[in-house]
Amino acid sequence: MSSKRVGVCKGASSYITHVDWDARGKLLQVNTGAREQLFFEAPRGKRQTIRTTDVEKMDWASWTCVLGGTCSGIWPPSSDVTDVNAAHLTQDKKLLATGDDFGFVKLFNYPVKGKLAKFKKYVGHSAHVTNVRWTHDDSKLVSVGGADTAIMVWRHGGTGTNGEAQGESEESDSEVEEDGGYDSDVQRERQLDYKAKTYANPIREMSGIKPHQQQITDAPERPAVSRSYKSRPTVHRIEPSEGRRRKTAIVELILDHIHGYRGFDTRNNLHYLSDTEIVYHAAAAGIVHNLTNSTQTFYLEHTDDILCLAVNRHPKLQNIIASGQLGKDGPIHVWNAASKQTLSIVRGHHTDGVCSVHFSCNGKLLVSVGIDADHTVVVSKWSDGTKLASSRGHSERIFVAEFRPDSDSQFVTCGVKHVKFWTLAGSQLVGKRGLLKANGQDVGDDAAKMQTMLSVAFGAVGTTFTGCMTGDVYVWSGHILARTVSQAHTGPIFTMHTSLKDGLVVTGAKQKTLARDGGCVKLWDQEMKRCRAFQLGRDMPPNCIVKAASRSSRGKILVGTNSGDLFEVVEKGGSSQVLLCSHGEGEIWGLAMHPSKPQFVTASEDKTVRLWDLEKMDLVRKTEVGVAARSAAFSPDGSLIAIGLKNGEFLLMKGDSLEVVTKKRDRCSTIHDIRFSPDGQLLAMGNDDCSVDFYSVRPGARLSRAGYCKSIPSSVLQLDWSDDSKLIKVSTGSYETLVFAAPSGNPISKVENGTWATWTSVLGREVVGIWPRNADKADVNCAHVSQSANSLVTGDDFGLVKLFDFPVQDKYAKHKQYVGHSAHVTNVRFSHDDRFVVSTGGDDCCVFVWKCH
Repeated sequence: MSSKRVGVCKGASSYITHVDWDARGKLLQVNTGAREQLFFEAPRGKRQTIRTTDVEKMDWASWTCVLGGTCSGIWPPSSDVTDVNAAHLTQDKKLLATGDDFGFVKLFNYPVKGKLAKFKKYVGHSAHVTNVRWTHDDSKLVSVGGADTAIMVWRHGGTGTNGEAQGESEESDSEVEEDGGYDSDVQRERQLDYKAKTYANPIREMSGIKPHQQQITDAPERPAVSRSYKSRPTVHRIEPSEGRRRKTAIVELILDHIHGYRGFDTRNNLHYLSDTEIVYHAAAAGIVHNLTNSTQTFYLEHTDDILCLAVNRHPKLQNIIASGQLGKDGPIHVWNAASKQTLSIVRGHHTDGVCSVHFSCNGKLLVSVGIDADHTVVVSKWSDGTKLASSRGHSERIFVAEFRPDSDSQFVTCGVKHVKFWTLAGSQLVGKRGLLKANGQDVGDDAAKMQTMLSVAFGAVGTTFTGCMTGDVYVWSGHILARTVSQAHTGPIFTMHTSLKDGLVVTGAKQKTLARDGGCVKLWDQEMKRCRAFQLGRDMPPNCIVKAASRSSRGKILVGTNSGDLFEVVEKGGSSQVLLCSHGEGEIWGLAMHPSKPQFVTASEDKTVRLWDLEKMDLVRKTEVGVAARSAAFSPDGSLIAIGLKNGEFLLMKGDSLEVVTKKRDRCSTIHDIRFSPDGQLLAMGNDDCSVDFYSVRPGARLSRAGYCKSIPSSVLQLDWSDDSKLIKVSTGSYETLVFAAPSGNPISKVENGTWATWTSVLGREVVGIWPRNADKADVNCAHVSQSANSLVTGDDFGLVKLFDFPVQDKYAKHKQYVGHSAHVTNVRFSHDDRFVVSTGGDDCCVFVWKCH
């Protein structure tokens, strides 16, 4: 056989990487290092121009090229032309195999159009995969490595990416869609953007020069409220003869109770410490709750939202808690639940925060999952913060990671179309993705599909249970699916708990209250074949979602829900009681104190209004209003409550029953503040329409608008009435304070010897000292002067509650500050007798009660 050159192909601007013939032997396809796809006529080598649509229709003898419209989807994000080294199309032209610089062998359905196509990926090569080729009958795929000098043979079990090859397989990073779509609550958790929740950003849009940066003119010769002068004070002071208990300034606040439990975006964060104590978290506080007397104690060393919490179950390490938070360096605090002392802070292993944490069997190790883009999995020794091993977790959310209860080296992670079985091997984490097929055969009666896994529990040696979005439970033997428990619940199973004493498993799910199969909490035997269902009673919200469950040694089940409520279920008899009520997800802005009773009302964007008791620290009553609520106020005699909504409507309710008496809507924008006049004749409300409306609320009279204020330059944020009900002070979003006559709405340019019934404004020279030096990127959101007019409390965007002496006329005045809120503090109020301060949170959705001393 002789060889003779009969032609040359010219025109490529870089080196040639791949060459393919068409079936007729008359056309060549060429890829180059300059990412060019070129065509040449054979044998003359004349360059041809062929449209992409025609390329797909042509019959090619082989396809090993990596460029072109028919394989554009094989390229991973942020890759360059050298990252995908090889490709080969099966004889039936249905499946394209690739090898890349990341050590992956991937299978795509052909043609692979668009970007970021779905694929299966197989690991084994430790370095670059340099080439891949199918055998003549497509039954096997051969891949060769670069630095690892390995040749691997993969057996193909069928056509298309649903046909498995034998070996460890992973889903495409972009193949995260569920058949039939995602449950709405799962989808919400999947798409959570925690970076947007950084608390040191203003919660409201403001404009203008902030008070501490403004030039103060016409400073008064003496304080606005003076205890050494007999002249009339600026803020009304209740004298001892009027029933006051306190005459001196308040010098200290002590956190007494938190109405809150973070269940809307977390799970498995509620545990028994003993038969009489439980631990959970809300805002930036770890809470130890005594079930006998309903008292609380707190761990307050976190600086941002706590997202996860675990209890050490080793008998020699009792009361040891680990809690991970949102924020830079993702710190995990390990602390003692009895003393509240910090034992260790594990930091620097996660960049944005920690969403799951769990102790190993011996109690000395922690596994944690980050909320970074790679959802990094880390195993560390908590006593000294040493990282033992770490690995990329998954491209989508990982919801939970838990050690096997009998192991210090094996744990499981569950997430969006993800379940992985990990082993700690020295300084490495070796992960095996859950296989739905063994030796190429389907497991069970029907072919199972990888689902989004929300929870995990453990059985006998090597057995693992995972709760699915569909309500099924997958039972795994090792990392291979053994069987499924179909429709264990009718909705997504958000939580599972393994009882260490007897091996029973508790499951909690999203489920309608009157579901046929019993309830949203179930107790299963060790093999998950028999169960008993429990209801949470009539107090359970509709379509309740159980996000945490724990079981005591005395036959009780502790349950936490997405709406922020805690229940305890007695297994014998199935009865349940409410342990804690709190607002669900949504900022709490509306807050008002009863004028004569130890009660207060809150109005939240969770569309509920709630009446609370300050002495019993309990919920008295709640009502659904159907629209996000923004503001609240009691009438002077406490008989009525006014609620302002985000749609511009306002409601009048009975003060004791929360029964709606009447409602009215004349505007369509948010009502930021609503206040009754001291004489009870008028109701004022400030809104986003840059106006204040006055309504006549005289007994027996028809509810009607009596006047309004206009020419206000920005949104109205706070309102304060004068003591005689003739004037109203308006604080705006442009850091201006205006005064108007009521109800005419006429502006008042100068107020002489006026007395204000309340002071809730963050503006004015009397309170200029409440603004901190670092207020350039954050605001003071709220303030309230005590009934004795000598103390002032504020809440700000840094999550701090601060206590000042009033007035606060010196810039950057001395104060005491208190932590606990993780996000913006939206409102603060003294109780009618100055015994308590109540503060409300934004993103943390909590109500804090502080005792005054």
